[in-house]
Amino acid sequence: MKRFLGLSVFVTLALTSTAAFAAADCAKITATGHPQYPVIAYKEGDAIAGAAPTLVEAIAKQLNVPLESKSMGSWADAQGAARDGKADMIFGIYYNDERAKYLDYVQPAFMFDDVAIFVAKGKAFPFKSQDDLIGKKGVTSEGESYGNEFDAFIKDKLDVARTNGIDEAFKVLLSGKADYLVAGYYPGLAEAAKAGVKDEVEVMDQALLTAEMFVAFSKKSPCTALAEKFGQAITEMTTDGRFDAMLTDANAKWDAAQAKP
Repeated sequence: MKRFLGLSVFVTLALTSTAAFAAADCAKITATGHPQYPVIAYKEGDAIAGAAPTLVEAIAKQLNVPLESKSMGSWADAQGAARDGKADMIFGIYYNDERAKYLDYVQPAFMFDDVAIFVAKGKAFPFKSQDDLIGKKGVTSEGESYGNEFDAFIKDKLDVARTNGIDEAFKVLLSGKADYLVAGYYPGLAEAAKAGVKDEVEVMDQALLTAEMFVAFSKKSPCTALAEKFGQAITEMTTDGRFDAMLTDANAKWDAAQAKP
């Protein structure tokens, strides 16, 4: 019995040492996120600003690991950077099986995000569930995923075009080439306001779905060994009010930036 207990302790210590060694190889975290998802994430100069990068920067500081938030281009480009190991981390991302092939998701999610259906003002239609979208033309941004179930529904049942960014998606919607637009509720409203079309669109009362939003490490990054510590910190910061304060601050900064001439 003592022999097997000793072996168990040895294995545990070996695994812990391996994780610690891998984490020690993480000299710096290069993180990226969505360039058009205010106030969670958005491009600001060469960086991604917003509540999500503020969260991971605070955790990295707590762990004494330098972190750089960097824009990699479009949302599809950001995912490609994480897949190829050019970015160690991606934040503000939904889970799907395809992404899980190249990402180690940090548990738990740091927030829940409502996905909405936007339509041109005066062109609302009865909407209670995803089935009400069948037979209509939709539009959403390239690189967006809405979870395994709805992604499969789009592929099998819907006619949804993809555009290079949500601003382009709103143009397609307002041109009449699409009947509806799929986007996160808050970033959709924020981008509509930024594009000057907020008064030309409306949001269906019923949310399409609510999805978990995660931080994830590239499986090609040595920094993935920090996933457990990031998860512990996310649990703490989302329960003690610190992340709520980050969201409030991000909202204020976004509003102030949009108010400038």
